[in-house]
Amino acid sequence: MISALIVFVIVTIMVMVLALRVWAAVAASITKKRLDERLREVGQTIDIPADVSVINQISQGRLSGVEKLIGRTSMGPKLSRLIEQSGTQTTPSTIVVFSAFTAFSVWFITGLFVHVPWVGPIALLIGASLPTLWLRRRRTVRIRKFEEQFPEALDMLSRAMRAGHAFQTALGTAGDEMPAPVGVELKNVFDRQNFGLPLNDALKELAERIPLVDVKFFVTAVAIQRESGGNLAEILDNLAHVVRERFKVQRQVRTHTAHGRFTGFVLMALPAGLALALSFIAPAQMHLLFTESLGHMMIGAAIVMQTVGFFWIRKVIKIEV
Repeated sequence: MISALIVFVIVTIMVMVLALRVWAAVAASITKKRLDERLREVGQTIDIPADVSVINQISQGRLSGVEKLIGRTSMGPKLSRLIEQSGTQTTPSTIVVFSAFTAFSVWFITGLFVHVPWVGPIALLIGASLPTLWLRRRRTVRIRKFEEQFPEALDMLSRAMRAGHAFQTALGTAGDEMPAPVGVELKNVFDRQNFGLPLNDALKELAERIPLVDVKFFVTAVAIQRESGGNLAEILDNLAHVVRERFKVQRQVRTHTAHGRFTGFVLMALPAGLALALSFIAPAQMHLLFTESLGHMMIGAAIVMQTVGFFWIRKVIKIEV
């Protein structure tokens, strides 16, 4: 009875969210059509790209009520920053609603196979954290890609300045020529300072969106050069050289720590693989782990120790360069 009620609630929420999105899309289409007709009547045609933004603002999703509620909490700005850093075209309200959906889905699916009381809250927490973990993964991949492209962007800025362009013009050129994500970020800096934001503030926002040491060096070098003068093109060349040399050292470190990473993966996968093998070889003994209270304690202790071991090995093999 409870399972059927949960399925009904989840399906109802999904249908309501889908209906709201369809209704909002139809309303937006009708409004745009009316606006185009009025513009044609007065003989004007204004074509504004969808991705142009004059001011820095948090995008409002279809669920404006949920958006406002999230904005009042401390989680709202952090979630908005995470979405911005990941480069995902979504809103905090969408992430929160999807987190609730995945939480109940994982809890319901887990409850069908595991009939242990304390597994339910753990399943809810894991399901609720899946969208945030996905955003963090996308942010990590995007920042790594930015880090790989950054030396080429510095070289392009240096060449443009040697050709006689101002630094702001060089930013716009690099933003147009370089691929995403470095091109998008440099273009954002150029647009924001072009619309009136001081260049130092626009660069500080870049350092906040891309939390890399190289970007902080770049922002600091530009700020010092604007105050005290100097050959900025030569500074950017030296910075690009330092970043490339650091990449070489990082690759050497990854080569030397490959054995430790492989050992960590084996140690993490060994208990789960052994439990799966024993479930086929001796199912009666493995069944006791899920039916007896002592077995539940052993499973919980194994999960805690595996988690501690994973983070411990990760801390040991992680070397900052």
